[in-house]
Amino acid sequence: MIKTEKVLHLKSCRGRQVRVVREHYLRERVSCGSALCQAACEGDGKLLSGDVTHYVVPDAGVVRDFLEVLEFRGLCGIVFTQTACQAAQHARGRRHYNRLRGLLKDPRHDCVLFANEFQQYAYCPREKGETQEQWHTRCVYHAAVWYYNHLAGLTPVVMITEDQKAIKTYSSLNSGVYVISTNEYLESFWPDLQGARELYASIAQTLQERESEGAEKEYPEHLPADVLEAGIKSGRFIQGTLNVNKHRAQHEAFVRFEGSTNKNTELNSDVLISGMKHRNRAIHGDLVAVELSPRSEWTGRTTALTEDHGEERTGDDTQSQPMPTGRVVGILQRNWRDYVVTFPPREELQSQSRNSQKILVIPWDYRIPKIRISTQQAETLQDHRVIVRVDSWESTSLYPSGHSVRVLGKAGELETEIQTILLENGIHVAPFSEAQLREMPLNSKEHPWRVDASELSSRRDLRDTHLVFSIDPLGCEDVDDALSVRTLPGGKRLELGVHIADVTHFVKEGSLTDLEARSRATTYYLADRRYDMLPGVLSADLCSLLRRVDRYAMSVLWELDAESLAVCKVWYGRTLIHSSYQLHYELAQSLLNGEGAEVPELAQLESSERDQKLAELLQALETLTRVARHLRAQRDKGGALELEGVEVRAQLDKDKNIAALVPKQPLEVHETVAECMIYANHWVARKVQESFPHQALLRHHPPPKQEFFNQLIDSARSRHFTIDTRSNKALADSLDQASDPQDPLVNRLLRMMATQAMSNALYFSTGSYPEEEYYHYGLALDRYTHFTSPIRRYADIIVHRLLMSAVRSEEEDCPHKTLASNKELEEMARQINNKNRAAQHAQKQSVELFQYLYFRDKDPLTDERCVADAIIYTIRANGVLVFIPQYGLKGAVYLKNRDGQVLSVEDDGRCEWQAGKLQRHHDRINTCTTTGTHTFHLFDHVTVRISVESSRSHANSLGLELISNRPHASARPESRPAGRGHSELVQEVVRREEASQQAMEEKRRPKLSREEREFRQSKRPNLYSLLQDISELALLDLSASHVPGSESQTCITSA
Repeated sequence: MIKTEKVLHLKSCRGRQVRVVREHYLRERVSCGSALCQAACEGDGKLLSGDVTHYVVPDAGVVRDFLEVLEFRGLCGIVFTQTACQAAQHARGRRHYNRLRGLLKDPRHDCVLFANEFQQYAYCPREKGETQEQWHTRCVYHAAVWYYNHLAGLTPVVMITEDQKAIKTYSSLNSGVYVISTNEYLESFWPDLQGARELYASIAQTLQERESEGAEKEYPEHLPADVLEAGIKSGRFIQGTLNVNKHRAQHEAFVRFEGSTNKNTELNSDVLISGMKHRNRAIHGDLVAVELSPRSEWTGRTTALTEDHGEERTGDDTQSQPMPTGRVVGILQRNWRDYVVTFPPREELQSQSRNSQKILVIPWDYRIPKIRISTQQAETLQDHRVIVRVDSWESTSLYPSGHSVRVLGKAGELETEIQTILLENGIHVAPFSEAQLREMPLNSKEHPWRVDASELSSRRDLRDTHLVFSIDPLGCEDVDDALSVRTLPGGKRLELGVHIADVTHFVKEGSLTDLEARSRATTYYLADRRYDMLPGVLSADLCSLLRRVDRYAMSVLWELDAESLAVCKVWYGRTLIHSSYQLHYELAQSLLNGEGAEVPELAQLESSERDQKLAELLQALETLTRVARHLRAQRDKGGALELEGVEVRAQLDKDKNIAALVPKQPLEVHETVAECMIYANHWVARKVQESFPHQALLRHHPPPKQEFFNQLIDSARSRHFTIDTRSNKALADSLDQASDPQDPLVNRLLRMMATQAMSNALYFSTGSYPEEEYYHYGLALDRYTHFTSPIRRYADIIVHRLLMSAVRSEEEDCPHKTLASNKELEEMARQINNKNRAAQHAQKQSVELFQYLYFRDKDPLTDERCVADAIIYTIRANGVLVFIPQYGLKGAVYLKNRDGQVLSVEDDGRCEWQAGKLQRHHDRINTCTTTGTHTFHLFDHVTVRISVESSRSHANSLGLELISNRPHASARPESRPAGRGHSELVQEVVRREEASQQAMEEKRRPKLSREEREFRQSKRPNLYSLLQDISELALLDLSASHVPGSESQTCITSA
């Protein structure tokens, strides 16, 4: 080892040049990371494939500016030098460097890091008079030469650079090392990677044309990082994430107070950022530092409904009480992502700039400002949606600058809109790779899967001793949970069993399948399809606890006192089960009700045997129901909340596709299954937390802030109900009492308001929170986690591994083996929380898309399906918000239009626009015209007309118009059951799209590419997703994605 010195010239936070001298140690043996290595380099990381024609070494400039190109999986054999990585980190910051680190860690990408600055023969000290850029280029070239010689010339090495002088200087020095430009490299070596070449061209053009709009600054400069840090510590500045109001995107944004030591007691709410100037180039999602304005300058948020997103309404926008108001003084962390945009109309292109290559594109998300990009395809891509990335936002520019990445598809087409929703929510679901599928076990007619003999000795075999059965929605294929209950010998104890698919047996930690599942974090359910977290051979077959087949399971078995049902003993472990019955909810309830329903599994048996087995099954169901009632009563004593959804029943056709959704009464069997799952999750949480006090993955639901209940309290008071929010128990009791026997929807809407006041339940690592914050407010449990759905949730997979580690440690009487540190587990929890939130957003937006497509071709003036009953649930300054039970829709109804007219109510209830004014109260709003005054109260039923509101650049939506102040009476109520509308719209839209494709297949290519067809995993509406879509639309914007009979039905915010 040789000791030397390394001199660095860095720039401080204040912009000063700082000379730093560091000790530097050089070694002869540094791992090259190549499978072709002949020198037996030691290394425990990734290895570059030896089956390549060459290795490529990008220089510092390429890593800094074209990392997106290098992220293409088609590019193989990339050697990132330490020099290039450190230069990119200093030039582009932590976010860029973390992206590079993620690329190097990902085993799906064929790339490695070579520590050239520690290799004795590859290191190059900086020469006198040499610029830093020249030094970096020389270091990378010497590393490439060392690499070629180290591999004994077994494969050529290509260095790519954007420096033309470097190409001239180094291209002819060594025969086995080629120095070429990035563009030449892509065209020569990867001619089939059209996407990579197009992306390179877009970035290169943007870099060439990046220039200031003028010398005059449009925004103030951001404060230096050290000033911001000191200001946050002292309490002068407030740190938080910028959230833009999508309904007033140009005018209102809010910063949630977090991470600051500001002792101002008035900061019990968000800080309002009014206007783009005060936003100071911050984009929705950025972590910012905010300086509060003087109290005399505080303003309130607008309470009026906004007809056009982002457009200022003229006239009397009513504001709320003044709230803390401020301005952004610095950006702590940019959280830019890929944005879907649309080009402006042709008439706007010419007026924007004489140089038509610079275009202001319009993002699909209202909260994102227009982005300036350089392109020569503005005319060609007029009607298409394009993905862009933001590069910078200088203080001299009104808009951020970016570059195009790729074309998504033609706007308005179903597949394009679905992919837009996925991308806008950061969801990337490529087909499972061949390498991942090779990890899967075989199960075919020729090679049927069988239980491994070695597993019999390590599992408790329940196949012959336990009556195991599942209860799921009709037609369910991914059965991840089953139940058992029996009386133990002696009759004094019962045994309750919850059996969950043993996914971790097939998905080994660190495998490619595991990494992909961790990346997805959840199964994504959309209105017409789903994207599975695991390959189908697991999710729908080997991990599905189907009837009459042997399956591996993770089980929790409780021994309960037969009389008091108190827990006497609990056992956790791996089992082997054989499910005897695969029941659906309605069948199980019919059996409990004594209605003599037919069980398919017993149909072929003799009468005597059938009666005997049916009696055994019925006894098990009755015992299970008694246990579940007891469990629910215990939680009710603690204050468990019941936040209902819209209850619907799915009707399936012969192909197991949903034909309709019809109203249904909640079944007790739903609660029975839900209680058993909650019980298992609770006991597993206790086990893993006791075994790993600082490294267990739990799920908590923090109590909501009391001010969030104001709307609920005021709305209930309008109907003379009192809501007590001091505790979850008090809230649950008062919601139960707030029932109007004349209108059941009143109680549902009050529960909806309670749900909206809730915070989201989140995963966390126990080492990051004190024990008193483990509590689950909605379920009234001191500890809770997710254990019961590992097929569709990665969090459950983590918990399964923690549980088995705890069990093995007990059996072997040795210290616990933790699977991840607290820091690593907290990072995984944060990632899973983000993915769950994205899944919920995407699910909601896909349902809204299908609602629009359903009404798109219907005439609102003549089609009776466009007229529906609605109930008012919120009063605003210029209108009301209503809920339409028939379609699960929520929307705004305006009582005052742009011309200043208000709705006048005729004697027959019809509404017309007339000159007048509005008078708003907390529980009602009056329309005053020359014909008189009419009052609209909270919870009034009115009739609305539904019409479409198309948008060229954004998501299309539905508009609601009040046509009568009276409830809507359907001409044929029996033929239009509530809740059926959503199924109708999905089916009709799918049929319409299929018919359109069939008619045009001779004229144009199919809409779906090969890749899209591969990962579009389910074409028809999915039972699970539709049930949840209805519930989400009816109750809240961010509800849970969970099957009936699970945690979400009991407390939607906790899923």
